[in-house]
Amino acid sequence: MKESSKLAALAREIVACEQCPRLVAHCREVARVKRRAYRDQEYWGKPVPAFGDPAARLLILGLAPGAHGANRTGRMFTGDSSGDFLYSVLYEAGYASQPTSSWRDDGLALHDAYITASGRCAPPDNKPLPEELRACRPYLERELALLSQVRVVVVLGRIAFDTYLAILREQGRIERAGAFLFGHGAVHRLGPELPVLLCSYHPSQQNTSTGRLTRPMLLDVFRKAREIIECGEELSS
Repeated sequence: MKESSKLAALAREIVACEQCPRLVAHCREVARVKRRAYRDQEYWGKPVPAFGDPAARLLILGLAPGAHGANRTGRMFTGDSSGDFLYSVLYEAGYASQPTSSWRDDGLALHDAYITASGRCAPPDNKPLPEELRACRPYLERELALLSQVRVVVVLGRIAFDTYLAILREQGRIERAGAFLFGHGAVHRLGPELPVLLCSYHPSQQNTSTGRLTRPMLLDVFRKAREIIECGEELSS
């Protein structure tokens, strides 16, 4: 079975997952009650699968679906302000086919990029519990194994950073996660057999509305990712 078929099968498995009762109940309740602005829409209300180019050299790792964003639309970073911010940057950086994303079937395609998350269900107050993130982690581990062409991982936020490093530590591919520090724009070369790790603040409304994360700041991260992908490990950080 090709990697693309395996990723598609994994996506179906993720959508059917009911491991975390609190999250399952929350996603369904949000989908039932809805937000007034989306009252006429049918919410997704389930775990949200990753998506993108199976041959991607760039992996983008976020936190979890938004309650009225991806939990409504069924696609990562789609239908809310975080997604609007991210996709406009990915479009300018050459990774997305269009600058906006409103629904899972709106024609958006990713070029040489794949988007996934630490958690696949929208958590109450945007705060997944540690045990819920651990339960979801095997899905990300399997995606990492199937996405064999990835050369750069961009983590959006501290939780994504910690999740990715925890996987590498448990696999024995790094000695300890504490050796690496999170900070916007930080570049970590973890080893010759591992992708370069780039850090960014999460494009949450809280970060973007306060100016903690600006569009040029995020664009710089993805331009750096492209430089590393195209130029190789000799590029200085």
